[in-house]
Order: sequence, then C-alpha cells, then structure tokens
Amino acid sequence: MQPVRGTHDILPDEFRRFAHVIDTARDVARLYGYREMATPIFEFTELFARGIGETTDVVSKEMYTFKDRGDESLTLRPEYTAGICRAFVSNGELSQQLPLKLFAAGPMFRYERPQKGRQRQFHQIDLEVLGAPEPGADIEVISVAADILDRLGILDRCVLKLNSLGDPESRTGYRKVLVDYYSAHTAKLSEDSRGRLLRNPLRILDSKDEGDKAINANAPSFADHLNQASKDFFKSVQDGLTAAGVPFETDPALVRGLDYYTHTAFEFVTTHLGAQGTVLGGGRYDGLIAELGGPPTAGIGWAGGIERLMMLCNEPKALPRPVVIAPLGAAAEAKALGIARSLRQLGIAVEQDYRGNMKRRMQRANKLNARAAVIIGDDELAKGVVQLKDFDTQEQREVAIDQLAAALKG
Repeated sequence: MQPVRGTHDILPDEFRRFAHVIDTARDVARLYGYREMATPIFEFTELFARGIGETTDVVSKEMYTFKDRGDESLTLRPEYTAGICRAFVSNGELSQQLPLKLFAAGPMFRYERPQKGRQRQFHQIDLEVLGAPEPGADIEVISVAADILDRLGILDRCVLKLNSLGDPESRTGYRKVLVDYYSAHTAKLSEDSRGRLLRNPLRILDSKDEGDKAINANAPSFADHLNQASKDFFKSVQDGLTAAGVPFETDPALVRGLDYYTHTAFEFVTTHLGAQGTVLGGGRYDGLIAELGGPPTAGIGWAGGIERLMMLCNEPKALPRPVVIAPLGAAAEAKALGIARSLRQLGIAVEQDYRGNMKRRMQRANKLNARAAVIIGDDELAKGVVQLKDFDTQEQREVAIDQLAAALKG
C-alpha cells in the first residue's frame, strides 16, 4: 500500500536531514531571543479566509477544508502566520509581552500538484515578531533567516530579494494607479487577473501567465508611488541590512496582494531548485491582527519550506559512532543491560543486540560503524571486568567495569 498522493514518509536516513534543518533554525532563533510555540493543525476555515485572503490561490484552490460532525467548517493548516495571530488575539496575556518573538515548526497542508520540493503535506519553519512597528524588527527577522541559511551552508546559493509595499496611504494611491493601468488592458489579461482587477490588483503583478507578464513589464512602479514615510522606512531597512552585513537586491516585482501587508516584503531565492526558487520568504503585516478582531498590532515574519531546505543543505554532522556491547550467556546479558544504561546516561551511544552469537554481533558492529565492542562473558563477570576492543586500532584489552566509561571517553 502506497502513501496518499502528495505525501511521503520521512525515513530514518532522510529524517536526519529533516531534523538538522529544524534544530539549526531553532538554535539560531534562540540566540536572538525567540521562544517556540505550536498552533493546532486544523482551525476554523474563516481564520484562513480572513488571514490569507479569499482571493488568494491558497484559499480559493488549495486548502483542505471539511465539515466536522458539528457541521462546522474546518481547514487543515496551510501556513503558520494566521494561526499564530489568532493565538495572540485569543490569549490575552500575550499582548502584555510585546514585542513577542516566536518560532514554530510543523506540517502544513495544501492541495497542489505534487512536484520536486512541493508536496500536499509539507513542513515549515516559521518566525514571527508581533508588536514591533520599527524597521529594526524587519532587519532582525531577515538577519535570523540569513544566519539560519548560513549555518545550513546554503546562504551563498541564495539571493535576498527585497521590496517595499509602502504604508496604507501609499498602497491606496498605488492601487488606484494600477486599476487605471490594467483597465486599459483588460482584454489581454488572463481570466484570473481580470477577476483580481477590482478585488486585489496588486496580485496581478505576481501573475505567472505569460500574457500578464508582458503587460506587467510596463506597469507603474510601486517605488514611484511611495510617500516619504514609506521611503524613509525602506531606506532604514536597507541601511540596517547593509550594516549587519546581509547583502540584498531590490525587486519591484516582489509583492504581497492583501491590504494588511505593509512596508517590507522579502524572499531568499535560489537557482538550485529549478522552477521552485523560493526557499524562504515573508514580510510585514501590520494590519492582520486587527483584521482578525484584535487590537491594532504590528507584525512581521517569514516561513521556510523544510523539504526545500533539505534539498539544498549540506549533509548534517554524522551521528556519534556507537559502542556495541556483546554479552555471552544469560548472566552476562543481564549485566550488560545495566552497563549499557549507565554508559548512555553519560552520553555514550550504545547498541546492544537482542540475539546472536559473537560472529553475528561483530558483523552487526561493523555495519553500524561502531568504534568499539564491549565483550563480557562468565570469566569477565567473575573478575568484574570486560574486554574492550577498539575497531580502529584492532587492539583489545581488559578493563574494569567501573573504569569502562573513562576508557571509552579517554
């Protein structure tokens, strides 16, 4: 029996890379003072319709939505930000901890055409800062992302793209200019873009349709319609990233369509994953929490696909080579259990087979790339010792049981 199409098992060898991405991201986030949290895997559908936007492809085409036995519409989590903002609104004590710096990692679900690096069940790392309207928060979250990619060994294969979406005043003015421009090209727009023209014209700028791309090539630039406050904010972000040593390129085509997005939008992209070039992206969403019924609260964050990061990152550090315990006889088997546990409590990796003669145990030790074998039989039990065989030097010596840990660590 095969797994459901668009899902896949993460087998032990692959899981090492999977865990390596999460552990690396978690460690870097902690250095910056981020705390980890989790949200439910399913939420009320209304949350994502409001938090992601009804006109987006995620909501209109890609969500796993179902009615539960109480006839309520629920949706499997397609992303983290909306759920984290919902948690902020529904847990009042969080509003007393601003700025709130949060990290999360877990599975997401979107009904997409499965392809390399994109599955219907996938996993993300996520970083959010709530309650910090200053450009310093933008600089920090991007710096955290850069440091994670650097520690994974892939920053040099990524380019940071950066754009400003302006404040609400700038967006309102630019939206009108865009509607006027696209209205003169309605007949040539794709069906999706015609539907977005009045509801969400900024999303036309991000269209993948070739005809739309040709029209977008001459579209008015957002940069030409930013007010001074928005220009100053964007300059502060750029200056801060330069000071932090994080290189970037400005990209006027990088947009976020919904009105609660403001100011900074960014993506780390790569040419090493084929068509799916974005490995991590995010932006500022100062209007989202108010949209969800909470108090006006600034927000900025990003998400990165773990599967895509796994495809790029270096091989994680090898697991510690284990010590194999090879007891001979029932009495030695019993004694070996205590020895194995005491060694593990001291941080020494130990493997102990459940059966087999000495030859089979040594063969398994070779497959495990063990560094040493602890051999114990009746004679050794009587003397309170073990035979310690070093597989690298092939030397074998007698060691007192109470000195075994020191011998293995020495």
